[in-house]
Amino acid sequence: MLIIVEHPLCACELTVVRDCRTDGPTFRAAMHRVGLHVCLEATRHLRVRAVPVVTPLEETSGYVLEHRVVAVPILRAGLMFLEPMMQILPRVEVGFIGLRRDEETLQPHEYYRKLPPLDVTTSIIVLDPMLATGGSSVAALERLRAAGVQDITVACAIAAPEGVERVEAVLPNVRIVAGGLDRCLNERGFILPGLGDAGDRAFGTENQL
Repeated sequence: MLIIVEHPLCACELTVVRDCRTDGPTFRAAMHRVGLHVCLEATRHLRVRAVPVVTPLEETSGYVLEHRVVAVPILRAGLMFLEPMMQILPRVEVGFIGLRRDEETLQPHEYYRKLPPLDVTTSIIVLDPMLATGGSSVAALERLRAAGVQDITVACAIAAPEGVERVEAVLPNVRIVAGGLDRCLNERGFILPGLGDAGDRAFGTENQL
């Protein structure tokens, strides 16, 4: 299930992060704003229940979330979407999965995992700004499904068709929310036209391109 964010401001911010001339601070700020758009859309499906609330004038009805929500950023690029997620959902719980991609085989290797208690009622939003080959996302999603979680959404800035197809083939009930769907992957597994290595550009580390 692929959902593309259709908002002109999100498209404008994606232009900023794609531009190779964008410096690190500007890149991080623009990714934060992309994250607000994507994470808001990624929470649209959450179920609520009615509760009574007393205004200064009278009693009426309001709503609260029906189930726990846990955000799981995939380290390290996923950290860019964590603050936007916590802004729109201040009570969200947070878990972390660290996955490093082998640049030769393009296969993910887990180096860290710390999650709160999960069960069948928990709604998970995986924060993975670049859905490229889909290897890291699938690895994280399989670990979450093994914990019994059923409602999982992947929130990303841009996605490649190959990554979307891989997630859908392995876990067809997972929801994917993306700011944009790009053309394809290159021979090294980078998204085209893409925006380069999001983690490197955000944190000023060595460019792997």
